[in-house]
Amino acid sequence: MTAVPSSSATGTDEAAAPTETPTEIPTEIPTETPIQAADGATHARPLTPLVVPRDGVPEVLTDERSLAQAAEAIAAGSGPIGMDAERASGYRYGQRAYLVQVRRAGAGTFLVDPVALPDLSPLEDAIGDAEWIVHAATQDLVCLAEVGLRPRVLFDTELGGRLAGLPRVGLGAMVEHYLGLQLAKEHSAVDWSVRPLPEPWLRYAALDVEVLVDLRDAVGADLERQGKAGWAAEEFQSLLTFTGPERRVDPWRRTSGIHRIRARRGTAIVRELWLWRDELAQQRDVSPGRIVPDAAIAEIAIAHQRAERAPRSLTSSDPRLARSIRRHQEALLEVLSEALALPEADLPPLALPSTGPPPPRTWADKDPVAAARLARARELLAGLSQELAIPVENVLTPDLLRRYLWDGPPAPTTADVAEALARMGARRWQTSLAAPLIARACSEHPTTS
Repeated sequence: MTAVPSSSATGTDEAAAPTETPTEIPTEIPTETPIQAADGATHARPLTPLVVPRDGVPEVLTDERSLAQAAEAIAAGSGPIGMDAERASGYRYGQRAYLVQVRRAGAGTFLVDPVALPDLSPLEDAIGDAEWIVHAATQDLVCLAEVGLRPRVLFDTELGGRLAGLPRVGLGAMVEHYLGLQLAKEHSAVDWSVRPLPEPWLRYAALDVEVLVDLRDAVGADLERQGKAGWAAEEFQSLLTFTGPERRVDPWRRTSGIHRIRARRGTAIVRELWLWRDELAQQRDVSPGRIVPDAAIAEIAIAHQRAERAPRSLTSSDPRLARSIRRHQEALLEVLSEALALPEADLPPLALPSTGPPPPRTWADKDPVAAARLARARELLAGLSQELAIPVENVLTPDLLRRYLWDGPPAPTTADVAEALARMGARRWQTSLAAPLIARACSEHPTTS
């Protein structure tokens, strides 16, 4: 369950791609961890180290016959399905899965190589309508769909933890909190594209999926106790249609440091260098940041944004950036020359026109009433967030709040607000909680027209 960085740069030098030496099973662990009881007091509970899968480390499935046997076993199993995927974020181009883990009671744990077996639809047929249990579903659903695995029913333990009010919702922290187990996470950011996968990594992968069913039961019971199970069910249902983040216009504009550029020529340099790097990264199947980091692209663009011609050579005072620049010196100079030769009409604007509300810091000047409404609504929602022990962004995303208040009617009723938020994608439980507060903020700050 690896983190998902941007598909552009990671700021890592291409030649410095780390290779991890398999580590030994940890033998020394903390014996106690503080937990907060219902009475608010903090107690210590002994932790049990979870270092070996109960059925041993499974072999990685790499052929159609073993996949069919796994599907048959899963179909004969019972209960929900623990599902996980490992990627090579920061090492490879894109976010494809390089290992898929599946566990079901009565069937056991299966580790599947989706490189050797790119079509895992036999597993989906075997799972049928059984509930998936995934931790941080938005990280894994897209890459699992690419290999033919799509849930019909879903329980996201991380999202459930957020709604239950846990301050830390990483898998390791939640397993400690609910199950009293210590789950090692030292392999979470390794390069899962390597073959063969080291045995300690496979042990880690099997343990990750082994805890999911018990964790789901504990989180579900907590949500029931707090009266939030229905809210969670709405959230999980909405995840079934998740297909990944919305594709951005001009993704090169996310290059770190581009905000320091003050000339359109510099913006063009960033664009051309980013596009060159992205094409090369696709060809080599490496993370773009391992070719040339964002910082190097921004540095070159800033230094030459008002230049008339490219220099004879490029360098940097930062040794790490200097290495990547030196390695690709000829190509960088060629792309820079082409960017400097572009006619004015072909230069991109410094920024794209906004399609949504302006930044909140400008609201007071543009629309004082909307600014007052936003400040009051934020205050009310923050209070509700604290009362419910739910992060305010889960009660209602800040983007939805801003979009509604900037374009909302002069004197909306609670029903008006709820209907508008639902059209924008808010869940029913969110509108029932947030709409009265937003309507109140609007009524306390009426328009003058």
